[in-house]
Amino acid sequence: MPEPNAQDQTTAKSGNLNLPASQLPPDREGHDFRSTPQWRALRVLAEFVDGWNFLADIKKSVTIFGSARFPEGNPWYEDARRFGRLLTDAGYSVVTGGGPGIMEAANRGATESGGPGDSIGFNIKLPFETRANSYVEKGVGFHYFFVRKVMLAYSAQAYVYYPGGVGTLDELTELITLVQTKKVSADIPIILVGRDFWTPFLEWVEKTVLEKYDAISRKDLSIYTLVDSAEEAFELVKRSPVRTEFG
Repeated sequence: MPEPNAQDQTTAKSGNLNLPASQLPPDREGHDFRSTPQWRALRVLAEFVDGWNFLADIKKSVTIFGSARFPEGNPWYEDARRFGRLLTDAGYSVVTGGGPGIMEAANRGATESGGPGDSIGFNIKLPFETRANSYVEKGVGFHYFFVRKVMLAYSAQAYVYYPGGVGTLDELTELITLVQTKKVSADIPIILVGRDFWTPFLEWVEKTVLEKYDAISRKDLSIYTLVDSAEEAFELVKRSPVRTEFG
């Protein structure tokens, strides 16, 4: 199985681009023939190939999503850090988007545990550098956010969502839709961590989307589970079935 190229291997320690995505500098790539739709399609395909080649060697992982804005010391940062330690101690690899905040915290906990699991980041590449937190040990960099999102949601044994912004909500609702439409197995846990944060959103889904507008089915409310700590989330992960369809 070919290894991702050296540019994509993530061992960044500088952290100078460890920013929320909304604060990244603009992409200043020049306009030449390689920016045409035909070449762009090949670039997208190449990123999918690199991502799937990388994922083929990850057999037991949990993907963690959440705000890029929570600093060290924030309660949810520290909870995600603890969750990363619990996972890698138990042999799970921790997969994040490789950025700051919750992503950094989970990768940090994974590296601190000393367990057999890996600390993995799927990062966003800029023209001259790869954006990654300093706790990512293995990873691949992507130019396209949508390819990165597919990789984050592709083969994990569980998906865990900490409090976050519109990006986290986008990732959550897309995965719920994939389960709802039977593209992803309903046996794979979707875990929301943080009752205070998630309860207003879940009440809106139930009272407004379901009961007022009848826009979803009641059974859709059972796709996800709400918990309040790393330890509760970890208990659900331990009970989740091993995914074998990607072997």
